[in-house]
Amino acid sequence: MTRRDAPLRRARALPPGGTVGVCAPASPWENRSDLLRGVEWWQRNGYTVKLADGVDARDAYVAGDPVSRARDLSALFADPEVDAVHCLQGGFGSAQTVPYLDLDVVAANPKPFVGYSDITALHVVLRQACGLVTFYAPGVAGMGDKDATEFTRSRLLRVLAGETVGDVPHDPDDPYVRPIQGGRVTAPLVGGCLTLLLATLGTPWQFETDGCLLFFEDVDAPPWYVDGMLTQLGHAGLLSGVVGVVVGEMAKCDWHEGRPEWPRTKSLEDVLEQHLLPLGVPVLYGLPLGHGKHLATLPLGVVATLDADARRLTLDQPALVTDDARDDTHEDARGGGTAPPRARQEESAR
Repeated sequence: MTRRDAPLRRARALPPGGTVGVCAPASPWENRSDLLRGVEWWQRNGYTVKLADGVDARDAYVAGDPVSRARDLSALFADPEVDAVHCLQGGFGSAQTVPYLDLDVVAANPKPFVGYSDITALHVVLRQACGLVTFYAPGVAGMGDKDATEFTRSRLLRVLAGETVGDVPHDPDDPYVRPIQGGRVTAPLVGGCLTLLLATLGTPWQFETDGCLLFFEDVDAPPWYVDGMLTQLGHAGLLSGVVGVVVGEMAKCDWHEGRPEWPRTKSLEDVLEQHLLPLGVPVLYGLPLGHGKHLATLPLGVVATLDADARRLTLDQPALVTDDARDDTHEDARGGGTAPPRARQEESAR
C-alpha cells in the first residue's frame, strides 16, 4: 500500500468554469439541503458540479457500503469531465473505503482532492501510495453551510485556482499564534486530524512522518485524550523523526462544562508542551487549520517552511500545475512526477 518513493504528483489547477466532482466517502447528508447548498455555492461561483452515483446513499452514519463509496471516488478521478474531486463531508467511514480504491487510476489521473476531518485517511493514502498532493479543506456541505465564512470560501477558491505558494494566513478574527518551540525548518508537510492519523496505526497505510513537518488538528478532544494520542504516537516512533510541528486549531479541546471531566485537568497547552518540547524541533500553534470558524485550505505533501520565531508557515512548492508553470512541471498533471523532497533544517532550537 505504502510506497515512500512514490513520485510527487500535482494536478492541474481548477480552470474557470471547470467541473467539480462530488462524492461521499464517509458520512451522508442529514438533510438533502446539506448537499444542495454546497452544490449551489459552486454553481454561483461559475463552476459545474457532477455528482457521483452514490452521493445520495444513506446507511445510518455512512453513505452506503464501502465498495460503492470507493468506486465512486475512483470513478471521479477516471472521469475526463471532472477537474477536481470534492468530498461531501467527513464524519465517519472514509478508512473503510481504502482497501477498495483503484489507486492506479488515481495516480494516472491526478486531480485536486479536497476534504478534511475523517477524510484524513484518504489524504494519507493518496499521498503515500500515489504521491498526490491533496487539499485539507471543508467538504461540500461545509462550504455551503450558512455559517461558512468568506475567509474559508475565498481561500479554497484561490488555492484551487492555483494560488498555492506563500504564507498560510492567520485567523482574521484572532491573528495570534504561539511559537511553542522556536526554530526554522523546510520539509514536506503532512498530517490531518489527529484522531484519524492515530487510526492509521497498524494498517498497511500507517502514516509516515520521518523528515516531515507534521500538521495536526482536532475537535472536542479534551486534554487527557490529546495526551493519550500523543503518547501513543510517541510510543509508535512517529514523533521522533519529525523536523517540525504545526498544531492547527484544537477546537473545543480545552476544559469546558459541556462534558464530564476529571476533577483536575491539565490545559491543552500543558499537554502540547509536555509532548512537543522534548522533540527539540520548531513548533507553532494556532493557525486557522481545523474545525473552527475559519479554515485556511492547506495543501498536503508539498514543501513548506516553518519559521516558528517569525510565527509563519510558508508554502514554498506549488501544489498545482498552472498554465504559466514551466514545461517540466507538466509531467505532474500527466501522471508523472518529481522525486520526494528532503527536509532541510536551517535553524534549530535543539
